[in-house]
Amino acid sequence: MLETSRRDDSVSSKDRQIRIEDSVKLSQDILHCARGGLPRAEFLEEVTNLLLDFSECDAMEIRLSDGSLHYCWEVTRRPGRGIRFDLAQWIVEEDGTVIPATAADSGLEWVCRHVARQQFDSRLLCFTDTGSFWTGNTARPLSLLATARLEGGSENLHIGGQYGSLIAIRFFVTSLTVGLLLLKSRQPDSFSAEEVEFYEGLAQTLGLAVADRRAEAAVRERVKELTCLYGISNIAESETTPLSGMLQHMVHLLPPAWQYPEVAAARISLDGDAHVTPEFRESRYRQSADIVVSGRTRGKVEVVYLEERPEFPVDVFLPEEEKLIDAVAREVSLIVERRESQEERSKLNHQLIHADRLATIGQLAAGVAHELNEPLGSILGFAQLAAKCPDIPRQAQKDIDRIVSASLYARDVIKKLLVFARQMPPSVAPVSLNQVIADGLHFHEARCAKAGIEIVRNLADGLPKVEADPAQVNQVLVNLVVNAVHAMPEGGTLTISTRSEDGKVMLVIGDTGVGMSEEMIDKIFLPFFTTKEIDEGTGLGLAVVHGIVTSHGGSIDVESQFGKGSRFTVHLPTCGSRAVDDDEHGRRQ
Repeated sequence: MLETSRRDDSVSSKDRQIRIEDSVKLSQDILHCARGGLPRAEFLEEVTNLLLDFSECDAMEIRLSDGSLHYCWEVTRRPGRGIRFDLAQWIVEEDGTVIPATAADSGLEWVCRHVARQQFDSRLLCFTDTGSFWTGNTARPLSLLATARLEGGSENLHIGGQYGSLIAIRFFVTSLTVGLLLLKSRQPDSFSAEEVEFYEGLAQTLGLAVADRRAEAAVRERVKELTCLYGISNIAESETTPLSGMLQHMVHLLPPAWQYPEVAAARISLDGDAHVTPEFRESRYRQSADIVVSGRTRGKVEVVYLEERPEFPVDVFLPEEEKLIDAVAREVSLIVERRESQEERSKLNHQLIHADRLATIGQLAAGVAHELNEPLGSILGFAQLAAKCPDIPRQAQKDIDRIVSASLYARDVIKKLLVFARQMPPSVAPVSLNQVIADGLHFHEARCAKAGIEIVRNLADGLPKVEADPAQVNQVLVNLVVNAVHAMPEGGTLTISTRSEDGKVMLVIGDTGVGMSEEMIDKIFLPFFTTKEIDEGTGLGLAVVHGIVTSHGGSIDVESQFGKGSRFTVHLPTCGSRAVDDDEHGRRQ
């Protein structure tokens, strides 16, 4: 008859008896480890070391699952204290329960499967009443009953291996999470019945400790995530920090919020600019979320693990971390939208103030021009009559000619003031902007060539016509070209472009000249503002341009930088769009 693993309780391999106070202290120590905030690997090491020292076993093995991470943790005493952490392919039952055993055809895996599933025959001496397995001689086969035979029908169970004694005990972490505790000794008959019963109770304490540690770990992860979001919300409240500075502060909050912060790095990319934590690099372990602003993807939030860890599960990142990175990306999107909305609102307010100022100056200019027209007409008329008198001395004739010339110049200035004030309605007709440019540049090509200025034309084909006064549109072109030429005393490039977009035709005139400051840009459309020397201009050129463009229902934008030149963009409505706009305006009136 084959030898079984059950021994007479009077025969023991140890002289000591397990004392109640020892078991209580050991249970307290195990539970204390669970509440110490240790990472998984450190927790398992502490617990197995406690069990190994207490039991005087040669090896201790814990088989568990944590989400998609199935693993076997083993610590050995001899020949030297060693730790083994292996990922495994455990069996998953139809109800989702994970059985910490493989489907391998071996005695040990058969034991683990049957203990985990509680598939045992109580008549077998190798099983306790609660379903734990124990044997004092793994080298000899154990006789099985017909109800417990191996899958192939064998009546004998062969475990073998380097350990003489073995205990396998099931414990629960949750209703669907089953664990196994294996105690191994090189000596045969190393465990007594009392010890097996003691370890069965201790295994349940281990299950509670694992559950506690997971709960505490989950809470810590949530706290880390909430801390990250709180920090980002605080940064978002700042209205003085530049957007780039805010993103750089935010990116440093990300790694500490992830499960393995010691190997984590992050990057926030927006419109081609990247904000990264130190040592960030591409990695196979990567999580990202798009930054979507007004329906358009503008960048990404990324978190990577720079190194591989043995305890990495198949799904390296937690589901909560996926939600967190999505939340961070949404917060960045809101910050960008809010900042851009504030900038646009500020820009519009500035434009309204500027337009109101120009309108006020225009009213004043119109009033002054009308008041000056009558006395100026009298001066010019009497001067012309005086010039017709006979026998006028030659010097007097010269003085009268100067009066006429000055009066004509003053009348021209008044005419420009009236154009700026929109007191001279344009004589509109369908106008080809490309044709106006071709005709107007003809008179400036020689001057530009002499000044070392290259003219570049980028005129769009099939450009819609605009409803405008041809003479006034030509005046806009001439004034802008002359302004650009004056800005390039050392030569440069004059670029003239046209295009159409959203019912508007755009005339773009750019130069590579001296450029302007923001302060100058705010003043260039004011009458009599000029950067030229005295007697080189009236300062009405751009004011007239503004008056003509606005009288045609258009607008003009300016971009400029010191040393890099300026670009003026004139927007004029096309014939069809202008008619629609006027009709809608009439209905609103």
